[in-house]
Amino acid sequence: MTKPQRILGIETSCDETAVAVYDDRAGLLAHDIYSQIALHAEFGGVVPELASRDHIRKTLPLLKNLLKQAGLGLADLDGIAYTAGPGLIGALLVGVTIGRSLAYALNIPAIAVHHMEGHLLAPMLEPDPPQFPFIALLVSGGHTQLMQVQGVGRYQLLGESLDDAAGEAFDKTAKMLGLPYPGGPELARLALQGNPQRFSFPRPMTDRPGMDFSFSGLKTFALNTLHEYGADAQTRADIAIAFEIAVAETLAIKCRRALELTGLKTLVVAGGVGANRRLRERLQILAQQHAARLCFPRPEFCTDNAAMIAYAGCQRLLAGQHEPLAFNAKARWAMSELPAV
Repeated sequence: MTKPQRILGIETSCDETAVAVYDDRAGLLAHDIYSQIALHAEFGGVVPELASRDHIRKTLPLLKNLLKQAGLGLADLDGIAYTAGPGLIGALLVGVTIGRSLAYALNIPAIAVHHMEGHLLAPMLEPDPPQFPFIALLVSGGHTQLMQVQGVGRYQLLGESLDDAAGEAFDKTAKMLGLPYPGGPELARLALQGNPQRFSFPRPMTDRPGMDFSFSGLKTFALNTLHEYGADAQTRADIAIAFEIAVAETLAIKCRRALELTGLKTLVVAGGVGANRRLRERLQILAQQHAARLCFPRPEFCTDNAAMIAYAGCQRLLAGQHEPLAFNAKARWAMSELPAV
């Protein structure tokens, strides 16, 4: 009987420094994360150079604490998975360099992981994971995509945003409303005080066939509404809830089309916007209407984390895939370039 494979995951694609250890038999052994929110808050967004420097400071101390928490030493690791893209190139290079160098020093294999594949597979960390095939909605600050998923690395793109990602639109609209960074969660909190009957925002690109998205126009609509009705507290809350409802409805409409087109009965939702309560409620209604199963990762694994990277890397390492000694980071990286497992 072969020994368990314990894979270290490293995630440094943006403004979270994260590490995790995943065991292919026992599951997730430990994970830890350090958020840079306080560092970037005064600038109203992520400053790439500051993010890179903070990853350099935090990654190795986090790793030491992680191994202590898991009761492991470096010699107990069987492979290392690191996020190689997409993301901020300087931030990515920190995790890539540390991960590949550590694997070389330990004489164990390393694997470069696609950040969005990590998100897509995050629900596999749950006690009752979804079964292939399924529809996946990847919805975050950098991506909004609908995928038909047949297996690890077997992805067919059904639709994507032609401009802003949903999370990006959340953050930019929040900034218009004068909300602090990070804007998406703040907008959702403000929306709780809003009157959903006052404003009705458009559902972009739902009046035409297909499953592509567009969210930049919603930002403009929100700004025009703010200019027309003023920026008092209630108006801002009413704009927030109208915007949130429009995004949730738009995503639900396109998910419905994907389920109907493919005939699949499982919808997986992953990425930071997947933590939004209104989106979850709207997709739950959709799933009930179509007798479909709806799967989310737990909230802590909706946002960037290393547990998903360790899991995705483990699947590829078990399939015999690994990186050469040379390493690379990619600010842009299409999932269509990934090999199947």
